[in-house]
Amino acid sequence: MKREKSEVLYEKARTYFPGGVNSPVRAFRSVGGSPLFIERGKGSQIWDADGNEFVDFCCSWGPLILGHANDRVIDAIKKAAEKGCTFGAPTALENELASLILKNNKYIQKMRFVSSGTEAVMSAIRLARGYTKRDKILKFEGCYHGHSDSLLVKAGSGLVTFGNSSSAGVPLSFVNETIVVSLNNEKAVKQAFIDFKDQIACIIIEPIPANNGLLLQRKEYLQFLRDICTENKALLIFDEVISGFRIGFNGAAGYYNVHPDIITYGKIIGGGLPVGMYGASSELMNHISPEGSVYQAGTLSGNPLAISAGIAQLTECLKPNFYTELEAKTSSFVNSLNDYAKLNRYCFRVFSIGSIFWFAFTDALSIETSEEIISESMNNFKVLHKELLERGVYLGPSGYEVGFISEAHSLETLNGAKRVIMECLDIVFQ
Repeated sequence: MKREKSEVLYEKARTYFPGGVNSPVRAFRSVGGSPLFIERGKGSQIWDADGNEFVDFCCSWGPLILGHANDRVIDAIKKAAEKGCTFGAPTALENELASLILKNNKYIQKMRFVSSGTEAVMSAIRLARGYTKRDKILKFEGCYHGHSDSLLVKAGSGLVTFGNSSSAGVPLSFVNETIVVSLNNEKAVKQAFIDFKDQIACIIIEPIPANNGLLLQRKEYLQFLRDICTENKALLIFDEVISGFRIGFNGAAGYYNVHPDIITYGKIIGGGLPVGMYGASSELMNHISPEGSVYQAGTLSGNPLAISAGIAQLTECLKPNFYTELEAKTSSFVNSLNDYAKLNRYCFRVFSIGSIFWFAFTDALSIETSEEIISESMNNFKVLHKELLERGVYLGPSGYEVGFISEAHSLETLNGAKRVIMECLDIVFQ
């Protein structure tokens, strides 16, 4: 595989950006080597600056559910751009996308568009605090909710504890308002509500944790969180920045049939452009400015290019059998790899839900908490990632990240990728 142009670009980028990148995981630190600079994409394929072609399972970390440069999405962006890229004022497009979503999603009644998933989550937390008039929030180790101060907190020691900052620059006062417990631990959640009675504004969780492995949770556990929030007059926030519109139009809320108070979305509703959204009942959302006292604003919120792309993409997602066909394609891909690993007695398993999958070097039938991930297994992923790149298969450059299958991944493409992955597993376990 040629890498000369990417390496030159990376050395130049290091003089412009910290670590040579504008988001840390892109730096390839987990897998070694220098990052690939991607030049273009179409369908399920991407090409880098050196002309190498790859089957892409990163899909820009999930939003490209139709694949790269989908014709309908690109046409919508072009038409919108010809009329102007931004106005800082309302457009009819915002109404159109909101109507499309609300007519097909029974878990929210009103929404607010923002510019990123981080911004959506930050705003949802503020709404929860403003509505309940409480300050503390409860989150889970292994769930990532963007890089706002209150949520860049990892677990401390003990059953129930305030967390520790996972980034320099986060004030202790912010950390002390965030309680962190392990996933799938009802005892810890119950104890938190005892220790901090009438102080917890909300629980926030990725109902499908997909930023630190794919840590699939039981429906009963999510229902437990719903019930304990109701009992304690706290709000339940589902962070569906990854799972929303990806495993179904109603996301994890619809998949598990658990009704949170607030849902955050992102990525996918912009068709590849920067966007986020949070939604809730009308009663809750009416607390947002200018109707209510919870302030949130953004010049680029509802940007016409992003909203146009979202309308085009989500319209496609509403086609009959869109999600069932995507899940069937993913299940076939995953099952073949699991069968191969089992046949060869490899310590390897692919976990999946909908069109999301995760490669794990484990014999476990399930992994529900971050503590269950064996850190040494990332050495195997490092080898696998390198061998896959050499053979034209692109995954996100971290063994903790999940992969995605899009509508553009044909059966022929997936069958070819499976053969490559099997060949690379043979190398890992030789």
